[in-house]
Amino acid sequence: MTKKIIISLALIAAVALGVVYGRGLLSVHQGLTPPATLSALVLEKQPQPAPKVSFVDAGGTRHALETLRGRYVLLNLWATWCGPCVNELPQLARLAHFTPGLRVLTVNWREKPDVVGPFLKTHNAGTLPTFIDDTGEVMKGLKAFGLPMTVLIDPKGNIIARAAGPAEWDAPESVAYFKRVAQGS
Repeated sequence: MTKKIIISLALIAAVALGVVYGRGLLSVHQGLTPPATLSALVLEKQPQPAPKVSFVDAGGTRHALETLRGRYVLLNLWATWCGPCVNELPQLARLAHFTPGLRVLTVNWREKPDVVGPFLKTHNAGTLPTFIDDTGEVMKGLKAFGLPMTVLIDPKGNIIARAAGPAEWDAPESVAYFKRVAQGS
């Protein structure tokens, strides 16, 4: 009799969780709620597949975003003429340094490699690799309507959070958050 009750309760709980997840009332990534220092980073109600886009490095080699699957990626779109973007660059470089399990990817919007590389170096972000959205497809694919725009992509290639505007990427609470995210918990 006790076994039947336990099985019945487990079945009811499983159905209830299925309904809650199915209706979008609870996200698979809900435990990843960002701290106040990352108030601009908003979790997606339903994770969406990251767009199939590519960008170039300083040498002109094209890289596809989908090749980064298998780990968490924080992709930041920026430009040299965007003040908030420039302020974020050293913070993103420090975040990358302190969270090696997280791939921090800064992608410049449509500027020349001979401008972007030196710009990163002179703005305390020279440790970040030079990547450029040379065609505008990254910005369009992410549905970014302004800069800076940052998305958090899970190891399965789904966008799970986005920040339209700047955030405190290297604050201690932010670093601790991304360390937890990168460890998968």
